[in-house]
Amino acid sequence: MNVWDKIAEDISAATGEAFSIDEQRGVGGGCINDATRVHGGGRSYFVKLNSADQLDMFRAEAEGLAEMAAAKAVRVPEPVCYGTAGAQAYLVMEDLDLGGHESGELLGRQLAEMHRTTRAQFGWHRDNTIGSTPQINTPSDDWVEFWREHRLGFQLELAARHGHGGALQRSGERLMAEMGAFFTDHHPEASLLHGDLWSGNYAATGEGEPVIFDPAVYYGDREADIAMTELFGGFPRAFYSAYNEAWPLDAGYKVRKVFYNLYHILNHLNLFGGGYASQAGRMIDQLLAELR
Repeated sequence: MNVWDKIAEDISAATGEAFSIDEQRGVGGGCINDATRVHGGGRSYFVKLNSADQLDMFRAEAEGLAEMAAAKAVRVPEPVCYGTAGAQAYLVMEDLDLGGHESGELLGRQLAEMHRTTRAQFGWHRDNTIGSTPQINTPSDDWVEFWREHRLGFQLELAARHGHGGALQRSGERLMAEMGAFFTDHHPEASLLHGDLWSGNYAATGEGEPVIFDPAVYYGDREADIAMTELFGGFPRAFYSAYNEAWPLDAGYKVRKVFYNLYHILNHLNLFGGGYASQAGRMIDQLLAELR
């Protein structure tokens, strides 16, 4: 059975209504997965494809979408099914019309509400991925230790394996040894996080309803989500105003956002190489200067 016949069969089983594919349209824009919209009988679905060994990545994404949907705060695409056919893995989701516009204000309020969904421990019940990089979510009672071991430490170790050692590793180790100083007056709750919330993972329906997608879900400091919204173009100003009105950030966020975004810059170094090494080095130096 080819992959499209298997996808149609799984959609039929998941929805309880027979489905056959009449048309497929490729969707551009992704750098990790291939994406296609499938149509048939007046219904359409959004399908992600990758190699069969990436099935667990899709399973984790489906679970992350379900976790955010359960918070009943921000709209996410509903996962339909996932599986493998031959050499390919797939994830099928609700196909949303994302051609609308929203000022960011509603998303700011809704994200603050999602962040009020909390757990007793940081992390999650399973690991997932950030881009295509493994993201370790082993639960912990200690946020500083969690971030040191499973975020910065993990990415710095990957960077060393990829040939980015030397000064980056030395300054990174200094930062990890002293990072507790950023949390002397900040004791975050374990909030439900999207985990990869940059502008490319946010859109709005034709009716102007915010939608977030492509998550790397875990429970952690809500500042980590807000920090990433400031990378790679940023979100509308109305988003930050509405979020801070709903749940204000404290003054220390201005420093900690660099600390949290270092994780993503290191991940981009590990995924893409290039100038991210110097950017990561500058961020570490900036953070170390705050500790002097």
